[in-house]
Amino acid sequence: MNTTIAVIGATGNQGGAVADALLRRGAQVRALVRDPQKAEGLAGRGAQLIKGDFTDPQVLRALFEGVDAAFFMTVPQGDEVADGRTVVDAAKRAGVPRLVFDSVGGAERHTGIGHFETKRRVEEYIAERKAPATVVRPVYFMENLLHAVTVEDGEIVIRQPLAADVPLQMISVRDIGEVVAEVLLGTDVPGGAVEIAGDEKTGADIARAFSEATGMPARWEEIPVDSVPMRDARDMFEWFTRLPAYRADFAETRRLAPGVMDLDTWLSSLDLEGVLQA
Repeated sequence: MNTTIAVIGATGNQGGAVADALLRRGAQVRALVRDPQKAEGLAGRGAQLIKGDFTDPQVLRALFEGVDAAFFMTVPQGDEVADGRTVVDAAKRAGVPRLVFDSVGGAERHTGIGHFETKRRVEEYIAERKAPATVVRPVYFMENLLHAVTVEDGEIVIRQPLAADVPLQMISVRDIGEVVAEVLLGTDVPGGAVEIAGDEKTGADIARAFSEATGMPARWEEIPVDSVPMRDARDMFEWFTRLPAYRADFAETRRLAPGVMDLDTWLSSLDLEGVLQA
């Protein structure tokens, strides 16, 4: 495949999943990295590494020169909106024909959640600049559940600031990469934006899935939302209770990534024994 794709954040979770999916499809990946040592695995698989920071215009010029498409996301650390605008402007100047922005489910719906709102403003800037972009909006990451799991007296306990009967849409990071790679390689998305998910489960359903995957008893335990230290996270969990919160297009997700995993499939792909012992 002679397609060259620029990937910003290729050593992060989502950027790494995108780079991996592209490389498995035979695309040429040009990855922007701050520390090439952290990207030795990508380089070993044939990715071209561009060292530097995307705030450097010369670095972005080298990254985007002659590429067929580019992927970027923004993170709450620093000035997320300014970072997004910098990338969009550089891609426009370079004439990048296809841009994919990794946003968040619900960003366009004025949630009031801090990191949703900053991504919304990047989306609005993309529209303002008329950049040839597709916006992919993932919902809650399945991987986040692992940070809430403990084993106590032989029982799995999943503690989250959410009632056990509230449905939560979710997706694996791997499948975000699968969807994004498909779009980067030329598959169009109707309307230029899609909210993606692989499953929807209540807390009680999630506990049952962990129990079935491990053979251990498991329970979901609601904790007070006020116990969450970060304001953004508190706002997000409160928003989850205002149904419908996430509104993923499951059919479109499966069209873009036919092998998208539900929670049971994702759990079966993990070394849960190792996870639970960590």
